[in-house]
This record gives sequence, C-alpha cells and structure tokens, in this order.
Amino acid sequence: MTRQNSKLPVFLIALAALIALAAILYVSAARRTTVNGPLPTDAGQRLVRPDSPVLGPEDAPVTVVEFFDPECEACRAVEPEVMALLEKYDGKVRLVARYFPLHANSVGAAGLIEAAAQEEEWKRWRAREYLFTKQAEWGEQQTPQTDLFLRYAGDLGLDVEHARKVMDSAEVRDLVERDRQDGVALGVGGTPTFFVNGEPLKELSMPALEAAIEAALP
Repeated sequence: MTRQNSKLPVFLIALAALIALAAILYVSAARRTTVNGPLPTDAGQRLVRPDSPVLGPEDAPVTVVEFFDPECEACRAVEPEVMALLEKYDGKVRLVARYFPLHANSVGAAGLIEAAAQEEEWKRWRAREYLFTKQAEWGEQQTPQTDLFLRYAGDLGLDVEHARKVMDSAEVRDLVERDRQDGVALGVGGTPTFFVNGEPLKELSMPALEAAIEAALP
C-alpha cells in the first residue's frame, strides 16, 4: 500500500464523522424552534444568572450562552467543536452553560454534573464531557439511570454518596427548572441553542457560531 493509499481510511473515517455530525445537526435544527421576535426586556438577566457556570475569563469580550441537554445527541455532537472554538479564541470568549431538559434522564445527568461541580468547579466540565462520551449507554432510556450515574461518579473519582444526595436534591431540580423557564422565556425550543453577546444564533452550525463570534469581537 502506498503512503497516499494508507491515508485513505483515515480520510474516510473523518469524512464519515463529518457527515454524521451534519446529519445530527440537520435533524436537531429541523425539530427545534428558532428563536424569533424580540427578546423579553429581562433577557440579560435570564441569559446569565449570577450562579450560571462559566468556562473562560469573566471579562471576555464575547459571551456564548448555550442552552443544552446532557441527553441531547446534537449537544454531544457539537461539544468538541464548541471547545475547539474556546481554545481558538482563548481569552476572548467565555461559555455560559444553561440546562434545558428534554429527556427522561436529563435532570439526573444534570445532578451528576452539579455534584462534580460542588467538589471542584473544573470537575463540572469533566463530568459533562464524560456524560457525552457515555451517552450511548444511558441516553434515550425511559427508566431512571441513577445507578449508572453513580457508577460514573465513581469512575470520575467523585464522592459517590455525596453525588447520590445531590442528584436527589430539590436544589438541583429547582436549578434545572429555573434554567428551563429562562430558556422558554427567551424563546428556546430545542437544544443546543446558542446566544452570542445576547443575540440568538439563527442557524445551528459551527461555522455560523464562529461567524457570530467573529462579528462580536471588538
């Protein structure tokens, strides 16, 4: 096999991954309601709450707010691209994560993320990534996946009993419901939905997100 031919399988795998990502985003975009019309007068408050988790510098000139669901396939699909954009625009963009539960185990997964964050904030993002990586195991299940989430807590090196209490807490349920209500008030109809410096992203694509970031940079 020539050197050129040896690279062909890698190219095909990459192409297949891009096609799969495009298909997931297409289906997600077709199902969700685009944010249209004027935003509510309290949009700024509803987009970013004082306790909303932030990845990136607080003084970044561009704020990307993502309403996401840990059980959403499209959210999982775009996660590497979103993180790549944060790295590309290091110091210039911050990501604010808001929950928008749409599936049976969305709140339970959010509980695991919050349990991780209560130990150390950086563990929030590690738990979120881990849940996306394992989504095929627990996603689209109609029965509670609590035991599996607790196993994930152990895999992540978290205090399992603490995770159990957090996942079952009214605090987490109230937090997720507040985020959901904020999303509804802002016109969010599906996940992921992005806002860039307060303006909704009309097209669900990574080129569109990057273009919005570029336009928002000073």
